This record gives sequence, structure tokens and C-alpha cells, in this order.
Amino acid sequence: MGTALDIKIKRANKVYHCGVSSSKGTGGGRVEEQARVNVVLEILTGVVVITSKDSVQHQGISLTMEGSVNLQLSAKSVGVFEAFYNSVKPIQLINNTVEMVKPGKLPSGKTEIPFEFPLQVKGNKVLYETYHGVFVNIQYTLRCDMRRSLLAKDLTKTCEFIVHSPRASLPKFLIRGHLNSTNCIITQPLTGELVVVNSEAAVKSIELQLVRVETCGCAEGYARDATEIQNIQIADGDVCRNLPVPIYMVFPRLFTCPTLETTNFKVEFEVNIVVLLHDDHLITENFPLKLCRM
Repeated sequence: MGTALDIKIKRANKVYHCGVSSSKGTGGGRVEEQARVNVVLEILTGVVVITSKDSVQHQGISLTMEGSVNLQLSAKSVGVFEAFYNSVKPIQLINNTVEMVKPGKLPSGKTEIPFEFPLQVKGNKVLYETYHGVFVNIQYTLRCDMRRSLLAKDLTKTCEFIVHSPRASLPKFLIRGHLNSTNCIITQPLTGELVVVNSEAAVKSIELQLVRVETCGCAEGYARDATEIQNIQIADGDVCRNLPVPIYMVFPRLFTCPTLETTNFKVEFEVNIVVLLHDDHLITENFPLKLCRM
């Protein structure tokens, strides 16, 4: 039996939150409460377990908390060869190391070393929620390293933990409006109106985004890409409540065409109405359009 290294996290489900907790006052409105928010850091607790038949000489034991976003380019967009060699550099969210035990000797049998590690980031970085996808992977780990002499191999043990991000509360709002038609003649403008009935947070901007959706397909599969081709600001600042804001967009001549659908490809168009609030909340509504030429 050799020397075994293990990490045991106290919380059974291994789920931790990098959340917020508001200090509620008396008589304040919801917006005021949101302004009095304190960040609460959770602490990962557990033990590092070293098991050995004989005493173990080591050059130090350290614990590292790591969090990163790993990105991979899609083979559909750049080709299989380029995707293999062009993985995007990982985005580092956390990288903190603490020394648990200084160089020395551990007795034979089972040794448990407790630890407490705050889930803390440096600067203005954000902890994203754990996610395992095809092209995006967000992962958080604890890694224990036992350094040993040249004649003995260093020991490393890695344990993943899960981060859940709190869902920010959206201020109450009511926005009404309409488009005069979603079946549009390409030589005539898209028209309608929008009314901000009420909003707890101040409005920063209202925009119209024209998006083209191109779908190319064959026996091997389909690729669908949406790209923004025009963005028009129809309101700037906190607009008056219950005041109709006109929607007026001329379709750009070089970047639009009548809606087209064939066996091998499609060209479609959509418009997004985007309302940006002062607390950086983004409200969007999507409307598919059908363009034709008369």
C-alpha cells in the first residue's frame, strides 16, 4: 500500500453560492433596498486525508482553489482542423493557493488536515455558475498538492465543487406597444409605437435591432447564424411615462432582401426591441419579420 491523498468537502452536495444579502430597512422601497446590498462570501470547509502504511516525508502540502472558463471554437464555423488547434485561451476566475502544512513528516496511518477556504474573487471579476457544455465549460476545483523528494513522486488530488449564482431580481415594469405589421414591404419603413407605462428603475435607452438569420444546410447538417445588421436608438434617457415613442426603421438596401427559403438555404429577418435600464437590466422582445418586394 502506497500513500493515498484525498479531499473531502464537508457539504455533501458540494454546492456553494457567491450571492448577495440585502440589509432590509424600515419603510424603504424596493429600489432603495437594492442599493443596500452586501456581498456574502461562503466558505468551503472540509479535510484533506492522507493515508499511508508508513510515515511520510514531504516538502509541504498546499491547497489551491481554481475556477476557469474554457472555450472551444465550433468546427461548423471554422472547420475541424482550425477548431482543434484554435481553442480560445481559458478565462481565469479564481486562482488562490494556501500552504496547509510546512515541510516535515506525517505519521503512519490516517491523517486528516482541516481547511477553510473563502469563495472570494480578486478585483471586479464575476463568478459564473458551473456549466459543462460542448463549446463552453465553467468549472471550479480544489487541488491538493503534496510535494515530495526527488526519489518519490509528488501527489496531487483534485475535487470539483459547484457554484450557483443568484438570480438578480428584475425591477417591476410595464411596457406596451405594437408593430403596424410584421409582413413588410422592403422599400417601406417598419413602423409602430412603444409606451413605457411604468418602471421602478429609470430607463437608460431604447433601441431597435435588425437581425438577419442565415441558414445553410446539406446532407451533413445545418448551420444557423444570426447577425445584427442595424441598430437604431429610438429613445435616450428616462422617457416620460405613458408617452408614445414612435418606432421607425428603414430597411438598409445592401444588407436586406426579401425573405428567402430554398431547399439548401434560408435568409430570414427579425427585429429586437431592447430596453436598457440604469441598473444594467436588459429587457428584449423578438419579432420575426417577413420581407417582400412589391
